[in-house]
Amino acid sequence: MNLYPRTILNDIYDSLQYKEFIVIVGSRQCGKTSVLRLIENYLKEGKHQTLYLSLEDPEVLSKLNSHPEELFSFIPKTENFKYILIDEVQYLKDPTNFLKYHFDFHHKQLKIISTGSSAFYIDRKFKDSLAGRKKIFNLYTLCFKEFLHFKTGNDDLNSELKEIISRDNYYSLKIRTLYQYLDEYLTYGGYPAVVLLNDLERKKSLLNELSRSFIKRDILESGIRNEEKFFFLLKILASQTGGLLNMNQLANSLQLSVTSIENYITILRKTFHIHLVRPFFRNLKKELTKMPKAYFNDLGLRNTLLNQFMPIENRLDKGGLIENFVFIELRNKYDPEEIRYWRTINGNEVDFIVTTEFDKGFALECKFDEKMYNPKKYAKFTSEYPNYPLEVKSYKSLGNKTSLFSI
Repeated sequence: MNLYPRTILNDIYDSLQYKEFIVIVGSRQCGKTSVLRLIENYLKEGKHQTLYLSLEDPEVLSKLNSHPEELFSFIPKTENFKYILIDEVQYLKDPTNFLKYHFDFHHKQLKIISTGSSAFYIDRKFKDSLAGRKKIFNLYTLCFKEFLHFKTGNDDLNSELKEIISRDNYYSLKIRTLYQYLDEYLTYGGYPAVVLLNDLERKKSLLNELSRSFIKRDILESGIRNEEKFFFLLKILASQTGGLLNMNQLANSLQLSVTSIENYITILRKTFHIHLVRPFFRNLKKELTKMPKAYFNDLGLRNTLLNQFMPIENRLDKGGLIENFVFIELRNKYDPEEIRYWRTINGNEVDFIVTTEFDKGFALECKFDEKMYNPKKYAKFTSEYPNYPLEVKSYKSLGNKTSLFSI
């Protein structure tokens, strides 16, 4: 099986030197097992002793559930420090106690690196915060840079992107190929298994199968009773990407209580399907401050919910699609909590505000076509927030290359 590198790996490798256990969480089929195998290979190359355990093996799961000390029944007796890699740690009856026990009694002997299919279930089972005992890494489906590597098996196109970004007057002979791949990513998203398929109909079929099975499992495991309305909520969120998340309006539309809507949204967040972007403000009286915006963590999932796979040029939702793409790229480079939007009660709005240091950062406005961007419309923001210079990011730019490549 080919294992392709992920951008998260360098941060994980840097954390191996510290005593905290590592927990890698993310949606189903986003590549957590492959990342764990890559970490195993990295450690073996460094001549470290490693043990890989999958808790999908009922015998392994049964033993570890009986008592945390049963872990040592799988380890050859030696005094050397060991790395224990555990896939699907959330299958344990009490993952909190298991990790806490081994950290408190054995962290000088062992460092556990584990994965979990859903942050929702990990949060629920991790009764103890494990503060000071764990380092959590969120793994998402592929960003565009990773997508290019998976499609080509090398970094040639990523090197070409760097050249395009660094030289204003450079015209790449590969620009058409890059646009073709961008269109594919915008349409089918970044689930690794989907990316590696070349047949478009098979991509659609797999996306539909994955989305249905994922959501059904989320519904089953989270105890949701009204499956149909949960699906409807997802479709509404997909159709209004980047719109304000009005809980009362959603409750009325679906004939559910606001509490139920809030619970559904929490489940969608914790299972890595959506992310909420909060408002950025200083003046509470003039700026709309309460309602977040919802974005999908994978464009393929969003598009399959809408059954929309047309070329982007022909799509009515192309503006929202570009906005969601920009969010995904920002989320992979910056702290998601530092990604905000700005809007006033008068309707002035900027899509993304990213704070990179105290009271400083940058702002991005997203357009399908840069010709639709009018700088005068954003004069209020630029005058009030001079430490957040504003740029436009668009699919169709005034030059010969899309500005989406330079996020």
